[in-house]
Amino acid sequence: MSNFVVPIRGMHCKSCEILIEKNLKKIQGVTSVKAYQRSGKAEVEAHHQIAPELIADAVQSAGYEVGEKEKLPWFSRDTNDYLELTVIAIVLGVLFLSAKGYGLFSVSFAPSGTGLAIALLVGLVAGVSTCMALIGGLVLGVAARYAEMHPEATPAQKFRPHLIFNAGRIAGYTLLGGLIGLIGKAFQPSPNVLGILTIAVGAVMIFLGLKLIEIFPALRDKSLALPASISKFLGLHNETDTAEYSHVRAGVTGALTFFLPCGFTQAMQLYAVSTGSFASGAMIMGLFALGTAPGLLSVAGLASVLKGQAARRFFMAAGLLVIFLGSFNLVNASRLISFGSVNQDFAASDLEPQVVAMTQSERGYSPNSFTVEKGRPVKWVITSTNPYTCASSLVMRKYGIIKNLQKGQNVIEFTPTEVGTIPFSCSMGMYRGTFTVVD
Repeated sequence: MSNFVVPIRGMHCKSCEILIEKNLKKIQGVTSVKAYQRSGKAEVEAHHQIAPELIADAVQSAGYEVGEKEKLPWFSRDTNDYLELTVIAIVLGVLFLSAKGYGLFSVSFAPSGTGLAIALLVGLVAGVSTCMALIGGLVLGVAARYAEMHPEATPAQKFRPHLIFNAGRIAGYTLLGGLIGLIGKAFQPSPNVLGILTIAVGAVMIFLGLKLIEIFPALRDKSLALPASISKFLGLHNETDTAEYSHVRAGVTGALTFFLPCGFTQAMQLYAVSTGSFASGAMIMGLFALGTAPGLLSVAGLASVLKGQAARRFFMAAGLLVIFLGSFNLVNASRLISFGSVNQDFAASDLEPQVVAMTQSERGYSPNSFTVEKGRPVKWVITSTNPYTCASSLVMRKYGIIKNLQKGQNVIEFTPTEVGTIPFSCSMGMYRGTFTVVD
């Protein structure tokens, strides 16, 4: 037997490990291969010594290089990276302004709204980026186990594990998303907590976006990886493992990816918790999982489809989009957090209440600006036409008001005690309005 270690450059996820192991095992005489993304090495066992050229060809055909893993700099030294990023940013900017000019962002699809559209959009991005890196190896491993057990299966039959895995993933995310939404409802977080959750969402998304745009090479090594315990449980890297593939297990495995440390998933989970609703939490997580499905379903052929400069530019564009969404969340969160005391003066008054009427839809609040008198009770009548949108979660931090609007008429009462402006917004700060209090 001949045991040796091969240094490999370019690995960044568990999918990379599986691809390298698969290619090296094709070499005649090789009996076992174990690749490690973090250390950039592959441990090989063979019946005899293997020519270095065969090793190099196998690694190169997988899309990597033989060589010691270099220490990556924090900032790219290639001016072309910055030039390409600038061009991509300009193209995205033109597309954004064009879409806004044609009113595409105002298009709604009942019963969902802007908040749910964001969940689907984030899912589409995650499905071809970090979710691909984290879950891709798991999908490949599950499908490979099935193919090994059924060598006579047709291509359509070999694709079935991918479908079952993703179906289980979508169903599991929907159910678990609803449950964590109920947790949010049970604890009813304060505006400050909602702000902190939104900041966490934005920070996670910005971090993931920075990894995708290629300007910060050192962040490549910070990629999330599938926990070794789960890999061992599923027998993905253990040649002696006797656990057999089953459709039920594939579906359950897809559902359990809800608990894996994917940054995009965690961001959407925080969003679902902030809704305080089973239905909203379920729809957010279900649509997010649905958005990841196209990318994960194509994971087997992604290595051959996305190569070279085309793949690089695609991920840079996706990274810029994620950074934009994350920055948007941070700005909105600043409107939710208050370090002053919360005024909760709801004392009864003999004065006749001043009634204000507002409509909430998927486009926000209309009207969203009111003038009221100091010291006189306000009866705020809100008609919700679409409760399945971010705008249905209403927050007025000054008076500690948090209200999940139900379809139809909703009433909120408070008494303004100070002259000035009282802002209100949805729980993510995207849709806003104000009360102007006068003497």
